[in-house]
Amino acid sequence: MAECGASGSGSSGDSLDKSITLPPDEIFRNLENAKRFAIDIGGSLTKLAYYSTVQHKVARVRSFDYSGKDTEQDHEPPYEVSVQEEVTARLHFVKFENTYIEACLDFIKDHLVSTETKVIQATGGGAYRFKDLIEEKLQLRVDKEDVMTCLIKGCNFVLKNIPHEAFVYQKDSDPEFRFQTNHPNIFPYLLVNIGSGVSIVKVETEDRFEWIGGSSIGGGTFWGLGALLTKTKKFDELLHLASKGQHRNVDMLVQDIYGGAHQTLGLGGSLIASSFGKSAMADREFSKEDMAKSLLHMISNDIGQLACLYARLHALDRVYFGGFFIRGHPVTMRTITYSINFFSKGEVQALFLRHEGYLGAIGAFLKGAEQDNPNQYSWGENYAGSSGLMSSSPELCPTQRARSGTFDLLEMDRLERPLVNLPLLLDPSSYVPDTVDLTDDAPARKYWLTCFEEALDGVVKRAVASQPGSADAAERAEKFRQKYWGKLQTLRHQPFAYGTLTVRSLLDTREHCLNEFNFPDPYSKVKQKENGVALKCFPRVIRCLDALGWEERQLALVKGLLAGNVFDWGAKAVSDVLESDPQFGFEEAKMKLQERPWLVDSYSKWLQRLKGPPHKCALIFADNSGIDVILGVFPFVRELLSRGTEVILACNSGPALNDVTYCESLIVAERIAAMDPVVHSALREERLLLTQTGSSSPCLDLSRLDKGLAVLVRERGADLVVIEGMGRAVHTNYHAALRCESLKLAVIKNSWLAERLGGRLFSVIFKYEVPAE
Repeated sequence: MAECGASGSGSSGDSLDKSITLPPDEIFRNLENAKRFAIDIGGSLTKLAYYSTVQHKVARVRSFDYSGKDTEQDHEPPYEVSVQEEVTARLHFVKFENTYIEACLDFIKDHLVSTETKVIQATGGGAYRFKDLIEEKLQLRVDKEDVMTCLIKGCNFVLKNIPHEAFVYQKDSDPEFRFQTNHPNIFPYLLVNIGSGVSIVKVETEDRFEWIGGSSIGGGTFWGLGALLTKTKKFDELLHLASKGQHRNVDMLVQDIYGGAHQTLGLGGSLIASSFGKSAMADREFSKEDMAKSLLHMISNDIGQLACLYARLHALDRVYFGGFFIRGHPVTMRTITYSINFFSKGEVQALFLRHEGYLGAIGAFLKGAEQDNPNQYSWGENYAGSSGLMSSSPELCPTQRARSGTFDLLEMDRLERPLVNLPLLLDPSSYVPDTVDLTDDAPARKYWLTCFEEALDGVVKRAVASQPGSADAAERAEKFRQKYWGKLQTLRHQPFAYGTLTVRSLLDTREHCLNEFNFPDPYSKVKQKENGVALKCFPRVIRCLDALGWEERQLALVKGLLAGNVFDWGAKAVSDVLESDPQFGFEEAKMKLQERPWLVDSYSKWLQRLKGPPHKCALIFADNSGIDVILGVFPFVRELLSRGTEVILACNSGPALNDVTYCESLIVAERIAAMDPVVHSALREERLLLTQTGSSSPCLDLSRLDKGLAVLVRERGADLVVIEGMGRAVHTNYHAALRCESLKLAVIKNSWLAERLGGRLFSVIFKYEVPAE
């Protein structure tokens, strides 16, 4: 008997002090299950970290015993589906203003059930100031951790576990944030931490870093001199003044000294020759805004030049900036970016971090949890429980900005198995999974956000239908609707909130929100039924294929793969057909396909390759359950096996839409093996291996795959990768370059996308690629 599952999680909360504006179940979630705490207290912000266990609903699939039954005549489903409970681990990070610290500690004290430790790791200057208060309220002993060690540990953690963590700031772009793809090897890098002063640290490995320089002129200097010049005592107000100022009214520029002759020096006339240079000569008052802007430029330029010199001295091209001086303020990031670009002549980039404010708290937590070895796991950001990056631009989403000024949240879910790069990527450092960046492409962004909004009613209906025995399913589904709708509105205003906005991230956010309200697998019953129907058709399909001549069979197999890929409940054009016409099947899907030549058509090249020697091992990423995997993928697999090619069939670890999961594939393969000797012997002899991808997404990120899959690929010497489906082969990986032959195939089941690609609904992508010698 095979038994596997997919999960969804819930959250909890009660009431907080009335001075706190957000509902507590959106702040201190799963607090009753908290096991360990850490805290980072700065001059104005507190960052609390805690580890909790989360109760999940899990959709389990388990095969029946079919011995002695005629399965073709059997009308029972091929396996049973049940919902059970499971417990997994989650990291919570909450950022709030220090004015709320006592109210928050009181709430935690009142709702904390038990912890695994009597110690709370603390870092930041405020940890001394609030030490007695924390110990009194939480009855936990405060252990002070080194600030720099915590920052480095936190920085390493986010760079390894959050793909779109680092970004560059471009002031004239819309939006202004440009996210970077994480290099598979994050080391070495330079961390410039701008607090009261400036610390510059060279980070070489997980545990080896060195303080190499710094300056006493930092955020404290800006704050202190700014207060003297403007009488403004609050740091954020000072930055607000600077954002409205004109520094050239106070600063002496190159053109003020040299006039038109500055061009002969190779200098731009608008360059600052002397900060505050005009103030000594002008007999007038300067505005607070202009003085604040001049001061900000002076300090940012100094820090930028210093960072650039150290980066060049140590031959480093990755420089990350953090500290309270940054705090996501565009005017600060803009001036530092300009300074770095100017002094390095564009050779060094100023990089900022989406979760920069959490680095100390993350590092303090990791220090306290070393006995659990948290770095042996991979972690993933839970979009349902995270606030996302907020812009400080006044015109952008004032409601969200006001909320983020009070509380900001980050949640990370522990993945049960580590994730690594696919070894067959040509260049992991330049690999970008997603085909279209919706952050850049405004028409595509508008279309897809509207598309996901319009699909929401159908998703809610499907979620409720998946749990007919649940009394509160409709209520939970409505909460899901509200949460996901809210996320979509945030992304309309701030498309950079969770990194680069893509179709993949919109799909993943929806899955996270479904899990949050205990809908772990809304399509479980649909998949169960469709797998049962397809299994009954399998022997007939194989008989028809085996009756064909070799060349005719190859085309029939490919058309079968494509026809199977039509059965995608995530595509509205298909789900409308499937709901209105229950008789729509495999043969009807073939009729929908575009006639050759296809929109992208490398079939002749593929056929010619098949006339050569067999591949050693094929890695196939499957897409949908039912007809797709059973009548499309498995006959194709069977043909490869007959040629002498080993096959690794990789399926999702967890559910997404009607995609086949690893657990379901085990049962399907077992049933097919009972009907087909080719598949039966291949499974027995381990020439056909079923494995999981480590993903629970309708798309595919080849840089975050299950480590066990990567090991298999190396051991078996895979020399062909087959990626099928619109999510895996078009929305992602269409441009992915591999070190071996690849086959990317899909049916375009979205009219807007088909038109954009120059085709029509049900156009075919068949892309066979051979790497250059």
